Amino acid sequence: MDATAGRASSARPAGQVAAGGPARDATTDLHSSVAGKRMSRLDLTRRLVAQLTHGEIVVAGIGNANFDLFAAGPRPENFYMLGSMSLAVPIALGVALAQPSRKVFAIEGDGSLLMNLGALATAAMVAPHNLTVIVWDNGTYQITGGQAAATAEATDLVAVARGAGIVQSGWATDEVEFERLVRESVTGRGPRFIGARVNQEPGAGRPERDPVLVKDRFMRGIGAKPAYPGSA
Repeated sequence: MDATAGRASSARPAGQVAAGGPARDATTDLHSSVAGKRMSRLDLTRRLVAQLTHGEIVVAGIGNANFDLFAAGPRPENFYMLGSMSLAVPIALGVALAQPSRKVFAIEGDGSLLMNLGALATAAMVAPHNLTVIVWDNGTYQITGGQAAATAEATDLVAVARGAGIVQSGWATDEVEFERLVRESVTGRGPRFIGARVNQEPGAGRPERDPVLVKDRFMRGIGAKPAYPGSA
């Protein structure tokens, strides 16, 4: 770290999340250098959902991100993406701007986020106070065969988010810290970015693969369309 970077780090405002992992050369395994342990994606998803008690919105990326969100307990405010890789952050950003009174979470896999890193720059520029991005980082494209992703060796997504301008970005090094970062996202101002190292367990559930049903239920769940007659 050079002197300028050191001064920037020492001047970090109180309460700001720490930056990503330490500097490394091209041959260093990123998952060995970033502080923290591998955690269960399903367990972390359940811990997230347990804190969402005021109609918070969750936009889940394709594959295991939305499989585990569904398994954690269906909610009308959940949007389960189908076949639209890399678009969880842009969709969540639009929803956050359209509904500024609700907290909005985008949950995405590392491989999917790598496909659209520019979305982080847009989120930082627009800076919605109610948006948090959570990335599940297992270093692979798990559902397409386990091919290694750049995050396994070279790319620190927390550092990328900070570089894009999302100042409140950090790694959740364990379950307790993850819960703390989610709690701060629910009660504080964003935008925020949370990275979590996860294992490669398969997704635990499967939402309906009916795009019209998923969209309609979500729109009604967030009040963009009238609720079904007779619903609570």
